[in-house]
Formats: sequence, structure tokens, C-alpha cells
Amino acid sequence: MVTVLLAILCSVLLIAGLAGIVLPVLPGVPLAWLGFFVYAIGTGFDRISITTTVVFSILMVLTLVLDLVAPMLGASKYKASKLGILGSFVGLMAGIIVLGFWGIILGPFIGALLGELVARKQPEQAFKSALGTLLGFLAGSLIKIVVVLTMAGFFIASLL
Repeated sequence: MVTVLLAILCSVLLIAGLAGIVLPVLPGVPLAWLGFFVYAIGTGFDRISITTTVVFSILMVLTLVLDLVAPMLGASKYKASKLGILGSFVGLMAGIIVLGFWGIILGPFIGALLGELVARKQPEQAFKSALGTLLGFLAGSLIKIVVVLTMAGFFIASLL
């Protein structure tokens, strides 16, 4: 009975974690990891090993870092200036507050674009740098989806 309740709790948190990848109010990967962790502990690490739990703990922390760094890395790869990279970070923070979900996508793009224009880059280069920011964000989101779905796969395998 306890295992069934743990499985339900884990399922709910994994689904909420998957939703949290695109919803700014939910911490996606940490929520999914919490469900995974509670299930692992609740089953005495019989169904999900300590090693697997530690690996997913590390991946969870790395995705948190990636959330902040990916848009800036994308911007720098496309030769963004320091103002463009700073703009992508400021745009992310302001975008989340002002535009919610769409702010996560549009904020870094608009922030990088404005930063590049303030740095007096040509509009074409400013747009490329801003596009790099968007690509960085999308790559980071894809990685988070893969991590959460992999956690879900391990969880499902542990049920069988």
C-alpha cells in the first residue's frame, strides 16, 4: 500500500516537473527529482539504487545552472557583446516577471537584442546574437526534458 502511494506521489511530481520546464512558476527538474528521490528513499533504495539517485541529483543541480547559463552561452557563441550577454540575463529576469511563460522565451531574445543595439552593433549582428540566446534557451530546455523523461523511464522500469 505504501509503495502504491509513493508511486502515485512520484508520478504526480514527475508530471509536475515536466510541466515546470515550460511553466515559470514550477521548478521543473527539481520537482521531478523530488518525486524520484522520495520514491527511492521510500522503497529503501531497493527499486532505484543510491548510485542512480546520486547521478540524478547531480544532473538536477547541473540543469539549475544550465537554466541561468544556456541563454548567455548561446549569445556568446554568436559573438554577442558583454552588453548583449548582460541583456539576455536581464531580459530573462524581466521577461518572467512581465510576460510569464512567453517571457522565458522572448525575454532573453529581446534583452540580448537591445543590449547589442546599445553596444552599437549592426542590426543584423544584433539579431544573430539574440537568436543565439534563443537557441541556447531551447537547447537548455531540451536537455531538461531529456533529464526528466530519463528519470521517468527509470521510475517506470522500477515499477516493473
